[in-house]
Amino acid sequence: MTLFGISMITMLLFGFPFMVVLLGSLILYITVYMPGFNFMVLVQQVLTGVTPPALVCVPMFILAANIITSGKSAEKLIEMVKSFVGHIPGGLPITANACCTIFGGVSGSTQATVAAIGGTMRPMLLKAGYPSSFTLGLIINASDIAYLIPPSIGFIVYGVATSTSIGKLFLAGIIPGILVFFLFSLYSYWYSKVKHIGLYPKASNRERVRAIWQGLPVMGFPVVIIGGIYSGIFSPTEAAAASVAYALILETALYRSLTLKKISDAFLQTGVITGVVFILVGAGQALSWMLSFLQIPQEIMPVVLGIDPTALRVMVVVIVAYFVACMFVDPIVAIYVLSPIFKPYVAAAGIDPVLLGTLVCLQTAIGSATPPFGCDIFTAQLIFRRPYFEVIRHTPPFIIILLFVTVLLVMFPSIALFLPNNAFL
Repeated sequence: MTLFGISMITMLLFGFPFMVVLLGSLILYITVYMPGFNFMVLVQQVLTGVTPPALVCVPMFILAANIITSGKSAEKLIEMVKSFVGHIPGGLPITANACCTIFGGVSGSTQATVAAIGGTMRPMLLKAGYPSSFTLGLIINASDIAYLIPPSIGFIVYGVATSTSIGKLFLAGIIPGILVFFLFSLYSYWYSKVKHIGLYPKASNRERVRAIWQGLPVMGFPVVIIGGIYSGIFSPTEAAAASVAYALILETALYRSLTLKKISDAFLQTGVITGVVFILVGAGQALSWMLSFLQIPQEIMPVVLGIDPTALRVMVVVIVAYFVACMFVDPIVAIYVLSPIFKPYVAAAGIDPVLLGTLVCLQTAIGSATPPFGCDIFTAQLIFRRPYFEVIRHTPPFIIILLFVTVLLVMFPSIALFLPNNAFL
């Protein structure tokens, strides 16, 4: 697979889209080393990757996120949170953390959260005196909470790849996501206190009431999605459609922020993003099948895990593998390629697949904001027009916090399993 690796790295350095990098490298490898290969098999594997019914909800959640990003929901949400915490040290970064967490309950996408919350919060943070590198590190890492808070696209893809209950995965991500929010906010408070920056005037009671009146409807998204699924009203796919309906009602009837042009742009953007996501999913399935066909996992895994691996060793290897992989490739591809490889070893070690799914999505979130090729880094570069090294300069403290949460989940699995174990008795 040396040619495959060299081809991927070369194409990445030349700036090719990742779906081209993955499929192009795979086709090159097959052409050189497997000249008699029937490429229809490869096409079939790509199509197999995008046919699971559970993936139907992905474009719906993306569309809901695009609708509210085009409107005023993010702005109203930020104003509501800021009215309560803006006056304390770290109030603005805490507002950013809270809004990324709540917005994650709508979009399930780190990139959408970077665009929606970061586009509004970064100018406010800069005006309050925060260094540009801190604002960028905060936004791209806080946006990763969206990968833990349902409806996480990462959980959907992992559930499809491993046949794990998506409903249980959604519940498992809630407490770890809130824990990450709390620790990020604690660090933001300490940083602001030390640097003596970021204090806003305290909002009056009248301003708070007004902010709540305008921002509280945004909190309806978690109620519709999570409440609808676990009350039995909706399936995850139906909840995705309900979130689109709620977004349209919120932005057209209440905030009156959408025009036909904005709605059509939201649908068009959803089609483009969905196309990219599904191509990555299909490419990941094709690569996973090829690795299995060449029996590469059977050669590597016994060496890495040993003859009779313990549950702790399996978890550590899985954590490291996903963390490193997402520093170089898109999280969706990493989940689709690695999950089937580790699945039999996870089952043999007796590890709860829901716990592992939480750890996997946390690692994909960390890797997304980690150099050299974390996808959120390049999203922030594109949105904020800032140099690469400025974007990554202040990411280490947040990555350390995320790794600390990983250790806590390994040591105390009930952090992730408490809600799914009690909700599905």
